[in-house]
Amino acid sequence: MRHFLPLLFLLASLTAAAQTKPAASSVPHHFFTLTNFKTEGGAVLPKALVGYGTYGHLNAKRDNAVLLPSHYMAGHRGYEWLIGPGKCLDTTKLFLVTTELFGNGKSSSPSNTPEPFHGPRFPVMTIRDNVQAVHELLTKELKITHLRALIGFSMGAQQAFQWAVSYPTFADRIVATSGTAKNYPHGVVRLEGQIAALTADEAFKNGDYTAPPTKGIEAFATVWTGWLFSQEWWRKELWRNEEKPGVTFEQVLNNYRTHFIPGADANDLIAQMRTWEYHNVGTTPGMGGDVEKALRSIKVPILYMPSETDLYFPVGDARYEAAFIPGVTLLPIPSLWGHTAGAASNPADSKFLNENIGKFLAAGK
Repeated sequence: MRHFLPLLFLLASLTAAAQTKPAASSVPHHFFTLTNFKTEGGAVLPKALVGYGTYGHLNAKRDNAVLLPSHYMAGHRGYEWLIGPGKCLDTTKLFLVTTELFGNGKSSSPSNTPEPFHGPRFPVMTIRDNVQAVHELLTKELKITHLRALIGFSMGAQQAFQWAVSYPTFADRIVATSGTAKNYPHGVVRLEGQIAALTADEAFKNGDYTAPPTKGIEAFATVWTGWLFSQEWWRKELWRNEEKPGVTFEQVLNNYRTHFIPGADANDLIAQMRTWEYHNVGTTPGMGGDVEKALRSIKVPILYMPSETDLYFPVGDARYEAAFIPGVTLLPIPSLWGHTAGAASNPADSKFLNENIGKFLAAGK
């Protein structure tokens, strides 16, 4: 049976049927180093690394850049559902920068940072920490002071909203799919349940494990899977679209349990859940904890595309937020594929996303 959902490769694997050809055969992977990076919580990392990839070429005016910040545990090729022939991002015209969140195992993470910040001692990195680091990458390393657009899925959407509040005129247009500007209490409950499942394994040893806490990671994966798609997706057995004939539900569930994010470090998984959990644009300096004030401060057009069946970021939360965003276009994705609809997890959603994002970006030219 094909292991079709390692989350690191969610987009590439779930969109296989929608792809005509790869976006690029070779995508350069780089690292940007920040010295004495002070986190929002006060910790100072002597050396913080931000992984990133690039597609296309920056033009002479340096005004054709598009930023695509990564989602949960994703790498630098996590947006190829939007990139290449037949998609909305043309690399012959645009320079794409795909950044990797702290905690993904390549950028600075619990698993690759030396003491005193190794493992469970790695500081909580907020979405604002990630945005600040990428702002330095763009402005200092790549000499980009303005973006044509910023597009984010899931935790990438969280970053997109934070960019809109922290750097309100840095991008001409912003697209957010399957993600909100704040993680509401229901999301905290979900994430805490997944963390609890992982850490209940005796082998976890409060994060100082000497061997992977496999049972805990499998429990985490099982809980996560229950939230990934809609209930109707499971009732209609739409997983059969991605499997060979004869594969059973039991095999599919076991595959999710044992191959969800192959090779991922337990502390890294938790670190990014904490980043997700604590996100709130309302706690941006100057906003006084008021998410509605932060949303009203947004100055650029935003295409807001929640999935109608997302259990992570419910469409009701998106409707609530959209009411306070000037110039927002709220366009729910009509899909049964739950959270993954925002990442083009099937041909219909790929078509819907690419067509509408393409039109939105073209309107800003």
